[in-house]
Amino acid sequence: MDREVLKMDHGHEVEVSSGGRRRPKLRTREVWAKKLDFLVACIGFSVGLGNVWRFPFLCYRNGGGAFLVPYFIAVFLGGIPMFFLEVALGQFMSEGGIGPWKIAPLFKGIGYATAVIVFLLNCEYNIILSWAFYYIFASFTPTLPWSHCHNAWNTPNCSTFDAPTLTFSNVSGGNVNLPNVSLGGVLETSFNVSDSLGVGGISDVTQLLDNGTGGMFQIIPKAMTSDPVTEFWERKVLGLSSGVGEPGTIKWDNALCLLLAWVIVYVCICKGIKSSGKVMYFTASSPYVFMFILLVRGVTLEGSTQGLLYYLDPKWERLADAQVWVDAGTQIFFSYSISLGTLTALGSYNKFHHNCFRDSLIFAIVNTFTSLLAGFVIFSILGFMAFKQNVSVEDVAESGPGLAFIAYPEAVSQMPLAPFWSACFFIMLILLGLDSQFVGVEGFITACVDLCPDVLRRGYRKEMFTAIVCVVCYIIGLSMVTEGGMYVFQLFDYYSASRIVMVVAVVECLVVAYVYGVDRFCDNLIIMFGFQHKLGTKLFRWYIRVFWAFLSPFYTLAIFTLGCVSYSEVDYKRKFVTYVFPSWAIGIGWTLALVSVVLIPVFMVQGLMVTPGTLVQRLRLLTTPRLKKHQLRPNEDLTKIILEESQDPVYPTCLLLINDKDPS
Repeated sequence: MDREVLKMDHGHEVEVSSGGRRRPKLRTREVWAKKLDFLVACIGFSVGLGNVWRFPFLCYRNGGGAFLVPYFIAVFLGGIPMFFLEVALGQFMSEGGIGPWKIAPLFKGIGYATAVIVFLLNCEYNIILSWAFYYIFASFTPTLPWSHCHNAWNTPNCSTFDAPTLTFSNVSGGNVNLPNVSLGGVLETSFNVSDSLGVGGISDVTQLLDNGTGGMFQIIPKAMTSDPVTEFWERKVLGLSSGVGEPGTIKWDNALCLLLAWVIVYVCICKGIKSSGKVMYFTASSPYVFMFILLVRGVTLEGSTQGLLYYLDPKWERLADAQVWVDAGTQIFFSYSISLGTLTALGSYNKFHHNCFRDSLIFAIVNTFTSLLAGFVIFSILGFMAFKQNVSVEDVAESGPGLAFIAYPEAVSQMPLAPFWSACFFIMLILLGLDSQFVGVEGFITACVDLCPDVLRRGYRKEMFTAIVCVVCYIIGLSMVTEGGMYVFQLFDYYSASRIVMVVAVVECLVVAYVYGVDRFCDNLIIMFGFQHKLGTKLFRWYIRVFWAFLSPFYTLAIFTLGCVSYSEVDYKRKFVTYVFPSWAIGIGWTLALVSVVLIPVFMVQGLMVTPGTLVQRLRLLTTPRLKKHQLRPNEDLTKIILEESQDPVYPTCLLLINDKDPS
């Protein structure tokens, strides 16, 4: 259909068809303005909260310095090869999300699966940022509110860090046997801790009781008095209910913090990579400034050496435990953001001849450096806290939200100028999390826009669609800022991007290596990167063949299998109790896990059903790659591809079979 471009009264370009239909002009697909933009975006996305609150904990729990052995093996066998595969595929196809799997349309469900995974992660991830905003606002006071027990939300059992605490031991058969102790001059063997725990339904520490919501609270043999940090977190910030079956009301202060987080995300990404790319230069680099400031402060504190030794002291016997290797593998997959679809989206904005292989190696170095640096920052502070409380570092070390919102705030509250150091820490957390959220949302938007470019890449439709996605994610996120929201968050965090991503990664490897062809893709990459040195090209071919066809899928599958052997359902470990989720909540969790990966076979079946011909012809057609002219190899066998041609140099508008015969 003939079109001409006109200028509207408001200065916007429109296309006018021969029939007189007017609509906004199709925008050209964006590319990174500078080569460095891509690397900064990858670092900003993948280097995030997991490096700060997960890696240090895994390192000390799994043998200290000895954990670096399985960690670096995971980097070389899983991290770098899979990271490179995804960004290279996105760059080669110049599309994100579903588009890259035109190399084997039968497996386009991989793109849909990764889009669902990253969407669920986007809903969950901003909750963490909302908590960090809450703590920053709470830090703007002369005295941190979690440093004392004189607040309205504190219970009578609240005790500051210097106060003596009562402990118990000898747990057997679900009962706790207390030593004869004196509480207020009265000899006691048990007493009520429901106020201290901030939950209902627990009447006595000598019992293991159903809390009335289908879950179970298990008493843990720790101090029975509550501390102001835990009470601030559970009673003030979360307003924690007794279980997932009691969601309670929305905490509107948290809802406003969540709204602030989503507004910031939208403002920074609404114009695509042109706006988010510039912002990420700040958000990706500034956390390192705060890390070094906190590190200098940490190592000058008493007891910091004890914490650092505990962090890195190698325990080689731990390498015999299969769980150590599982933890190393899963940490790499999470910190490298593999199988989320965002890496293909980031790679798709590269110019065709950009060397993303070099960037993959640089990224691996920066990611590992950040993890190790974060460990020094965290454990220097935990060593100080252990010294102040005269306990072992093991007694104060935590991971995840427990580290960020309980252990570290407790440590900084004992420092001089505590509000300043608290603000520094939570600003660092926000900066680490924001760029991860930017790219996560942008990755999902890219998948949708590339799927329907003729609809969404016109006028301000992409900006409006981005706003709709942010609003939907915010509404879903409201379920996690209720009084029972932490339990919902735990389900999202444990299941939505669990070990299922390894299944997706294995399928990706096998499709590229054995369906599209590892040699064919290797030829594509050599042309794309412009490699000419014979020895370098030969080594590159060897690397691609060995890792993508054998080592990486085998290693990933082995880690997934070992993880299944040691698998346990989600629970929520609080300071005094462990909440065990009821079976119906576990079922919801598994739904979150499977709703993504099940799309791979669903779209395989759908493709086979709608494609004409015999089963063999359908399989051949659906495993025939759809390529553009600049993606063809010299002397390409044109009977084994389908050529995409388009009037627009970026987006195809029609499919043209090279010959009139069926490719079979």
